[in-house]
Amino acid sequence: MRGRRLVVSSMAVAGLAVGVAACGGGGGGGSSSGASVSGKSLAIYSSLPLQGASGTNSKALVNGIQLALSQNNNKAGQFTIKYQSLDDSTAQTGKWDPGQTSADARKAAQDSSTILYIGEFNSGASAISIPILNRAGIGQISPANTAVGLTSNAAGASPGEPEKYYPTGKRTYVRVVPKDTVQGAAVATVMQSDGCKKPYILNDKEVYGQGLATNTSDSLKGEGIPSLGNDGWDPKAANYRSVASKIAGKGADCVFLSGIVDNNGVQLTKDIAAGVPNAKIYAPDGFCESGWVSPKEGGAPTSLDSRLQCTVATLSPDSYPPEGKKFFTQYETKYGKGNTNPYAIYGYAAMSLAIDAIKRAGANGSNRQDVINALFATKNLPSVLGTYSIDKNGDTSVTDYGLYSVKNGEIVFDKVVKPKGA
Repeated sequence: MRGRRLVVSSMAVAGLAVGVAACGGGGGGGSSSGASVSGKSLAIYSSLPLQGASGTNSKALVNGIQLALSQNNNKAGQFTIKYQSLDDSTAQTGKWDPGQTSADARKAAQDSSTILYIGEFNSGASAISIPILNRAGIGQISPANTAVGLTSNAAGASPGEPEKYYPTGKRTYVRVVPKDTVQGAAVATVMQSDGCKKPYILNDKEVYGQGLATNTSDSLKGEGIPSLGNDGWDPKAANYRSVASKIAGKGADCVFLSGIVDNNGVQLTKDIAAGVPNAKIYAPDGFCESGWVSPKEGGAPTSLDSRLQCTVATLSPDSYPPEGKKFFTQYETKYGKGNTNPYAIYGYAAMSLAIDAIKRAGANGSNRQDVINALFATKNLPSVLGTYSIDKNGDTSVTDYGLYSVKNGEIVFDKVVKPKGA
């Protein structure tokens, strides 16, 4: 669910960290009942869109994954880890592709040495890969998904979610970023504090966008500023002037774009800005990157900078715990000063969780079900993101969100948002 590279200016210290289901029971279940990998070599795959709009962010995730692994000498307890990066995008689509995502998950599932899978980047992609890996009994860790329905039937989920993703009836999927009930609450908190009185929501009709739109609508209602509407936009439309005209006719003073910038988000932003000239425009992590705001990358003109804000599950570097601050230093040492991409820290966190779970499984670290059990048993784990736990649904206890503004065509950190009721 995310877009192109999030370039952070020197005003934001260049190294921020950013910040889509099962039978009623929680994760794990059973002990040593799953398939075991023979020998002491275990495979971990990642599946991320390495081409197109999301390529730069995904490559940063891979860098974070590789850094965590190298710092552990490619080991997890008594086991050697062999990591393979897969690409779930295609050059033709320029973003994640359902067929390629399915192929990636099948490749991991068919490898008898696979112990864990890190992915996907997009929530809609995980809706495809989770069932495949679930049938194979392979644990999955997402470094980026936020769609509620992947783990819960709470507001924002669609009919049949999350049960339809877990054909075995057991949970196998966890994530290290907060789900969209948290992001929706963060957006509503920001809008309310900014003085929005008549918000309007648009969504891109994908798993992530629709779910987050519902979460945000519910949270806005809780803030006493119910949305005037929640409409889907057509990613293939030539323009959105009629959409903007409708919103203007409703008297909206702020608009939330719930989806990914890849779905014609720049054109949508420009048309909404022109058609509703006094409205503030807000967007989620799916937009919060340079492709949305940098004219050099085809983004919106800088004349709109003061009207744009976005949210990402991140903090400023100096707000992270010592482990997080150390990560930024180590990342720049390895990949070059000024090259820290916000998504890198989530790749690092995902691989760190994978290694920790295998270690906690002890002698059974080669048993898929025991490693899954360990993932769901994660409690008060110190990490680069801070200390967190994983609940029975596979969700993290992390809740802080970062608010970003736009200056000179660059995304810059503004402040930490603590969502009300999250």
